[in-house]
Parts: sequence; C-alpha cells; structure tokens
Amino acid sequence: MKAQELKAKTPEQLQEQLVALKKEAFNLRFQQATGQLESTARMRSVRRDVARVKTVLNQKAAEAASSK
Repeated sequence: MKAQELKAKTPEQLQEQLVALKKEAFNLRFQQATGQLESTARMRSVRRDVARVKTVLNQKAAEAASSK
C-alpha cells in the first residue's frame, strides 16, 4: 500500500483500515506462535502498513488543528 493511496482516504476510512490491519497482525502473531505461519514477510509488511496509516492519520489531524 502506498502513502499516496492513504492520503486520498478520509480519516474514517483510515481508522477502519487500521483496525483491519491490527486484526491481521494479531492473527499472524497467533499463526507464528502455533507454527502455522507460512510467510513471515507478511508480518513485516503489515507492521509497516500500520505505521503508514498512523502517520497519515497524524498528518491529517495536524492539518485540521492548524486550520482551525
């Protein structure tokens, strides 16, 4: 997922995506603990996607605060 794609979304859409990514990360951690995880690289990409979403959310919040 690209940062440009995230910047085009609304904060509500970003929150929904963040929840979905956190659920996926949770499931991946359980798969790893039980030895069922096939692609360990997916954990890294999900963690980075979470960080991207949080960064864009914080940027949007800062823009909203500065425009008031």
